Formats: sequence, C-alpha cells, structure tokens
Amino acid sequence: MTDTQTRRIRQINDLARHSFTGCRVVITPGIQALDNINAVLRAVQQFDCFTAHNDPYGEHDFGAFHCGDAHVFWQFSYYDLDHSMHSPDASDPTVTARVLTVMLAEEY
Repeated sequence: MTDTQTRRIRQINDLARHSFTGCRVVITPGIQALDNINAVLRAVQQFDCFTAHNDPYGEHDFGAFHCGDAHVFWQFSYYDLDHSMHSPDASDPTVTARVLTVMLAEEY
C-alpha cells in the first residue's frame, strides 16, 4: 500500500468516525445493554489517542478506551459494495463499504 493510499484511508476513516456518515455503524449487544450508549458513541467520535502502538499502519481503523466501567473497542472493516468480500481498495470509497463496529472488549 502506498503512503497516499494510507493517508486517504485515514482521512476517510476519520471523517466517517467523527460524523457516522459514509459508513454503517454497528453496535454489539453488550454496547446496546449499557445505560450510557450516547456517551460511548460520542467517545468513539472524539477518539484521537492514536499511537504507533495502537495504529501501526496509520489508518485510524481501531481504538480502545474506557467509558465508565465499560472497556470499549471500535474498529473499521472494509467490504466490497455488496458486503460479501473484502474491499479491493479501502482507499477508494466508490468500491468500499465501511462498517464501524463498536463493542465491549470482552465481545472481541
């Protein structure tokens, strides 16, 4: 993957995560059972603690944080437009369907 593609993926992921547009947002049963779902989703949108350790490819495609007593993970997956296979090019939104999954760490 080129640096240009990585930068583009990061830009698309950040925009999708901040706005919850350009992606499908999925929450797991564990997140749905929380009393503070809105706080969790806001924390996902505001997440900016990316480091070389938790973001080794520079795509901003995964995050982990605590919200109250919940240890939360979020991650992007990249599918083709039919959601049947992996995307042929995650840097190209015309061939990529992004899915942002928000889950409890124990659901990973």
